[in-house]
Amino acid sequence: MNSTGYKILRSIARFWGYFPLWFLYIFSDILYYFGYYLFRYRRSVVWKNLMVSFPEKSKSEIKTIEKKFYHNLTDFFAEYIKMARISKEELYKRVHYENPELLKQLADQGKSVFLATGHCGNWEWFGKAIPLNTHHNGIAIYKQLSNKAFEELVKEIRTNHNNLTMLESRTTYRGLKQLNDKNNAVFIAADQSPSGSEQDYWTNFLNHDTAFFNGLEKMAKALDYVVMFVENSRIRRGYYKIKLTPITLQPRQTAPNEITENYVRMLEKAIVEQPDNWLWSHRRWKHQRTKTTTDA
Repeated sequence: MNSTGYKILRSIARFWGYFPLWFLYIFSDILYYFGYYLFRYRRSVVWKNLMVSFPEKSKSEIKTIEKKFYHNLTDFFAEYIKMARISKEELYKRVHYENPELLKQLADQGKSVFLATGHCGNWEWFGKAIPLNTHHNGIAIYKQLSNKAFEELVKEIRTNHNNLTMLESRTTYRGLKQLNDKNNAVFIAADQSPSGSEQDYWTNFLNHDTAFFNGLEKMAKALDYVVMFVENSRIRRGYYKIKLTPITLQPRQTAPNEITENYVRMLEKAIVEQPDNWLWSHRRWKHQRTKTTTDA
């Protein structure tokens, strides 16, 4: 990629990446004020999602979660800017793995693993830190962007200073088959909203009838990959804790939809425990189940 647009975006990203995080957090505080109070960025979407997901909470409790979420969101933007220049040492210090020995054990056994997470905490920092915390070949699944210059910049930011391999979501299985001679640790955010077709897996999630992609489960069984749930908790501003929990060590011995359902329940538990930590601004429940789909 050598386009003018890419060069301009790259120069901007690298310039802002020079600034220390304390300075970028000042920018985050300003952005929070404008986004929340003036432009009211997706306020109606966030409020509706929170009210339906937590009917037991009062409006004042929902308001507290809402404000914390928006401040976390602007912090995420500031931290994303820093990714263009963040060092391995600083990233390792800020993204703490609670039990990395689980990954070492899998690597020693020659087993590949899916690291299934949600849009919690700073999932971008987690993806970038994967090669620093495992002996596996680090891989991240991404969705192709419409703007080619921006997509190339995002891929560069995610992979600079590490050996992370990027696979586009539509070619994931084929790409993993080609890399099947290696021990892979594959980062996948499995909470994105699918089309809502009858091929999706439907279940109750945060008091909503919700569709989930079942591609993770299909690939885990086909490739015989271990599946780990990644709980990405926010410790304090700029610091995150990663806890790994096995969903299955033997995917081919699981019942239909067992992997997906266990992932959903673990994700739901993590969100309930730290509700401001999830990405509430996306329209997660824009699709409804058709009459031909079956209950979970």
